Amino acid sequence: MTPSNEDIAQVFENMASLLEFKGDAVFKIRAYQRAARIIDHLPYPLAQALNDGMDLKTIPGIGDAISKKVREFIDTNQVQALERLKGELPDGILDVMELPGIGPRTAAVIVKELGITSLEDIEKAALDGSLAALPRMGEKSAETILDFIRSHRTKEASAGLTPSGS
Repeated sequence: MTPSNEDIAQVFENMASLLEFKGDAVFKIRAYQRAARIIDHLPYPLAQALNDGMDLKTIPGIGDAISKKVREFIDTNQVQALERLKGELPDGILDVMELPGIGPRTAAVIVKELGITSLEDIEKAALDGSLAALPRMGEKSAETILDFIRSHRTKEASAGLTPSGS
């Protein structure tokens, strides 16, 4: 199946988030974020344009490295650089960063201070108060996160999915 612009943009959002979590160079993080925004807002399917012979470097904000990663994703449905990043970081960290109010910096604090990287462990931390006790978190944020996790679990159950997504 040919990836949509949204699928391709998500790859670059994930790369930016993981690089930010690692504390990588700001210019690199911003380049991936910008590429994600550009790709997500293109008025045509990027995969089709690439397959029709378009040079992606003609799109402002898309350079050689990003162009190669787009081609790799369209051809293989993965990007090795993203897979390497995932391998360097705790399992489940992208799931954690998708929670409301938890970006890469807050995720880093959660991992460092509480040593947790799963939604189940975050739920426990929200219930026992340790999540709310973190800097810049608070009761309201912890409650919002808990509500989101519970809502997500309810949606999965009604769709017939298990928490692992299978």
